[in-house]
Amino acid sequence: MILVTGGAGFIGSRLCARLVSLGLEVVAVDDYLEGSRSNHVAGVHYVEGHTRHIARLIDRRPDLVFHLGEFSRVEASFAWAERVRDSNVIGTAAMLEFWIAQRCRLVYAGSSTRFAQDASASPYSTSKRENADQVLALGAAFGLPHAVTYFYNVYGPGERAGATGTLIEIFRQKHEQGEALPVVSPGTQRRKFTHVDDIVDALVLLMTAGVGEFPIGAPADYSVLEVASMFGGPVQMLPERQGNRRASSLDASAIRSLGWRPHRTLVSYIAQIRRQMAA
Repeated sequence: MILVTGGAGFIGSRLCARLVSLGLEVVAVDDYLEGSRSNHVAGVHYVEGHTRHIARLIDRRPDLVFHLGEFSRVEASFAWAERVRDSNVIGTAAMLEFWIAQRCRLVYAGSSTRFAQDASASPYSTSKRENADQVLALGAAFGLPHAVTYFYNVYGPGERAGATGTLIEIFRQKHEQGEALPVVSPGTQRRKFTHVDDIVDALVLLMTAGVGEFPIGAPADYSVLEVASMFGGPVQMLPERQGNRRASSLDASAIRSLGWRPHRTLVSYIAQIRRQMAA
């Protein structure tokens, strides 16, 4: 049995679909603050609840836990620090206790903000770094199989926009509506964008192989203004925001050693969006 926290979210739902396609039994836990029932996948058993109650919600031992269910927006975390604490600190503490008690494999979704350059610490980045360190330390101390992953700016079908939205989906919706694309100043900050299905490919590999840390990202990087130019149309420059990093480094050699390679590109994805809109 595979347990996925955040299973009704963007990445979690895509992962659940893949796991079901592999013939696996999947249980997903979600509190639906970020996830949506519209993301439900046939064949998955969904449990509504907060990860702080995981020991009550799940009454059997999973063979593997994918812990994706945390608050996951850098800049918004300054305004929602208490929500970060509730999800990323209290919730994850309960998840780690559950992991130790069940003695199963854990794949934890850390954050590539760990490798950010020239960015101030945020409640989000601090919580993710501390959680990753705890997983590594507890895994070593208790002899438990584990992998900490670091995703780089995931995009693809099912992204969300709005206050906690992802850049590519915000741009897609604005472009579709004929509105200016909002770019946080200075616009030269660079990002590595990774398709959600490439992320899922990596997570599937980590079900049975690898221990330690695994940054997962496509090698190409683009400035936010370059991404806006791929969509085309006017741009609206916004003031700088606290926690907005300029760039981040990537060493994907660990996941590549397991045979992973990214197969989708941001350029192709945006070109497909534009073709569909023009049709």
